[in-house]
Amino acid sequence: MHCKKSFLAFCLLASLGAAVPGFAGVPAEAGTAPAVLGQGNPPPLPPEGKAPQGMPPGEFNPPGQVIQGTAAAELKTNGVYTDQTYPSVGNDENALRVTGATVNLDQVAIRKTAGTSSQTEGGDFYGMNAAFLATDGAKVTIKNSSVLSSVKNGNGLFCYGKGTSLDAENVTIDTTGDHSGGIQTTGGGITRAWNLKIHTSGNSSAAIRSDRGGGMVQVNGGTYVTEGSGSPAIYSTAAISVQDAALQAAHSEGAVIEGKNSIRLVNCTLEGAMDGQRTLGDRTFAEENVHGVMIYQSMSGDAEQGTSSFAMEGGKLICHQGDLFYVTNTDCTLDLTGVSLENLDRKGKLLRVTGNSASRGWGKAGSNGGKAKVTAVGQKLQGDIVVDTISHLDLTLGKGTVFQGAIALEKNPSGTALGSNIAVTVEKGATWNLTGDSTVDTLVNHGKINLKGHKLTVLEK
Repeated sequence: MHCKKSFLAFCLLASLGAAVPGFAGVPAEAGTAPAVLGQGNPPPLPPEGKAPQGMPPGEFNPPGQVIQGTAAAELKTNGVYTDQTYPSVGNDENALRVTGATVNLDQVAIRKTAGTSSQTEGGDFYGMNAAFLATDGAKVTIKNSSVLSSVKNGNGLFCYGKGTSLDAENVTIDTTGDHSGGIQTTGGGITRAWNLKIHTSGNSSAAIRSDRGGGMVQVNGGTYVTEGSGSPAIYSTAAISVQDAALQAAHSEGAVIEGKNSIRLVNCTLEGAMDGQRTLGDRTFAEENVHGVMIYQSMSGDAEQGTSSFAMEGGKLICHQGDLFYVTNTDCTLDLTGVSLENLDRKGKLLRVTGNSASRGWGKAGSNGGKAKVTAVGQKLQGDIVVDTISHLDLTLGKGTVFQGAIALEKNPSGTALGSNIAVTVEKGATWNLTGDSTVDTLVNHGKINLKGHKLTVLEK
């Protein structure tokens, strides 16, 4: 992706087992001491997603077999640890692991500087070779600390498993290896963050990352920058909410949602600059599509099939190349309220809802279209929308919205056309200014439609 600026912080932290202001949805654990962390209330989380991520799989791991490797240092009893350094140079080894204990870490340095990963899936799904791993119901708070990782599968802070929580505040995370996200949540874990500074430079290394088994992630403040290919600022196979943060991907989408999972952004800047091709190992291939935000189902088994959800309120979304939004092989809702949208690619579309070639396993060609329910309120929308004949768009232009663009129906070369593809509602106080001939199946208009010399065809009378 092509982003030049550097954003550097995320936000993760809460109390160990106690209810934290602004995180009312997370139950308190009996018998654990609270830690007062962070300020500001993050947006409420949508329902938990039950399946995770579709980044390229590694070696086969038998279903249900949790592979986490070893740890250079492991904490299994409750305690407070300050001014410590935790190094690791071993293969398949965490620098620090907390297993089933309530632990507070303050002013610690975690360093994963060597050690190979024998299995990508073990690293992506279960935390093997990560710099730090919380697992087996651990309750961890880490603040005023730094994490450095320079190895493959060297995720910075990894939270695995139901009942496990990881809270981080004022932590700087820097990873350089492939498959090495900043914060990683899998298996139903809960991650909360305040004012993190995250930078990743490897491929498949999202700053905010989730994978198999999903979970919940809440972030308030901070900056998050990725430099690698296939490394969006956020990759969601979980329920992820972010508030007041700066997120930037230099060679990838700004954000990706896979399957029945969600991203909600409030007052954030999200920037994506996806490249037209990607290199994996010794193989280079063209991307299926180029875009700022992608919503899809990979069919890898990492994410449950169902309706994806992307919501953004306030803030700014910037796309350097391609379409602003791309939806394929999944159902989704897309809600925009008062967001500044900027597509720097004049040839890029505002929204593309289409099938794909299935060359990467994303469904079956001809039957892998997208279904998008899009609602815009108080929103300026500029650019064209493309829907193919095996996909469906339900577009509502809410009060205060002005849409400057055209809607085109595109024939899918291998699929059987749906009976209806495009439904548009223009509510009172909304305006659609056509910039080209447009075709819709159904139209409900309580606002204004200005043809501007173009033709609007309504197929169903």
